[in-house]
Amino acid sequence: MENLRAHLEYFGELGVDGVRREPEWRRRDDPSPPAMDVPVDVPGVPAPTPDPDIVPVFASPDEALAAIRGDLGDCVRCKLHGLGRKQIVFGVGNPHADLMFVGEGPGADEDVQGEPFVGRAGQLLTKIIEAIGMRRDEVYIANVIKCRPPGNRNPEPDEVEQCEPFLFRQIDTVKPKVVVALGKFAAQCLLRTSEPITRLRGREFTYRDAILMPTYHPAYLLRTPSAKRDVWEDMKRVRAILTGEP
Repeated sequence: MENLRAHLEYFGELGVDGVRREPEWRRRDDPSPPAMDVPVDVPGVPAPTPDPDIVPVFASPDEALAAIRGDLGDCVRCKLHGLGRKQIVFGVGNPHADLMFVGEGPGADEDVQGEPFVGRAGQLLTKIIEAIGMRRDEVYIANVIKCRPPGNRNPEPDEVEQCEPFLFRQIDTVKPKVVVALGKFAAQCLLRTSEPITRLRGREFTYRDAILMPTYHPAYLLRTPSAKRDVWEDMKRVRAILTGEP
């Protein structure tokens, strides 16, 4: 108890006035402690050890997202950094969004521009967003992984394992009312299931204090225009949830 009291007094002196207890925020992607200006080598007084379970509460979602991006850094946690990716594609949009879209990973256009969903599929996604009476800058858009896989192949399990904690932190920071999982891979990853997207879409799942709605990926709609009707039905339901309609 005395050790705990000493830790709390120490962080109080640093100006930390709150903690996040969610497991995802407690996970440390980099096991090394951050550099901090603390008194050391005081005779008879051991330097306090920062508690990895205590994380500062950020003043705003903007600040929290910036911190997540800073933690991601010029990521080399998986092999994708050495397989031709040009840059990390973090996420974009309103940090206070009620609606969040999650895709699989960046494509060629996204890898060049550094923003998710800016190619042909992204242009279609923008139209889908506008069809329910919203603007692209009113929502938040991210991907399961932040680096483009070579040849746009599916992300591999070790790549997802390293990257998905950052997505979870993005979701927990934005706190959307609805998360739309775009396509099979995103839906299966978030729901930890192997069910096909044809069985997942049109259903609602409780997910991290939000409603998760899987639907078809815009790239699939470019290849299969007949599926647009299903996506429109899904998006009408999303709009109803956001507006409080029954």
